[in-house]
Amino acid sequence: MPPVTPIPPGPGQESVWDYPRPPALEAVGETVRIAFGGQEIARTNEALRILETSHPPTIYLPPSAFIEGVLEGRPETSGCEWKGLAVYFDVVSNGHRAEKVAWAYPDPRPTYRALKDHVAVYAGPMDACWIGDERVEPQPGGFYGGWVTPKVVGPFKGAPGTWGW
Repeated sequence: MPPVTPIPPGPGQESVWDYPRPPALEAVGETVRIAFGGQEIARTNEALRILETSHPPTIYLPPSAFIEGVLEGRPETSGCEWKGLAVYFDVVSNGHRAEKVAWAYPDPRPTYRALKDHVAVYAGPMDACWIGDERVEPQPGGFYGGWVTPKVVGPFKGAPGTWGW
């Protein structure tokens, strides 16, 4: 595989290649909103973000950010080497359903304790997601859940041909 050439960040931008491994956890510092089924289903000023080498930030919202009833638990689980065991949710709103598009860590490992019960959502299946006034684009591919804004530059892991990075 050829070496990856990071895009140099401009003023006010971050390179995902400067993010650490293991990942860092920090506050987003802006209002985060999610719309689905024709309505806003979540809003918070208390979102957290995971910053991991080669990935756009994954955004985690506290459970209180979501309208009651929009998250329906699923039986599947998966494991993250850093954060621990994840549980999954469908997102439902106004007769629309997106299956297995949200996840949380009910008992994260100590370094990521602040993520307890916070929920991350894949941006692609949603009507729209925003960080501040910036509309989010989903991370390429269907496996990772990063949110891409003009404030982050890549290239990003997730698209075909990037698994070996």
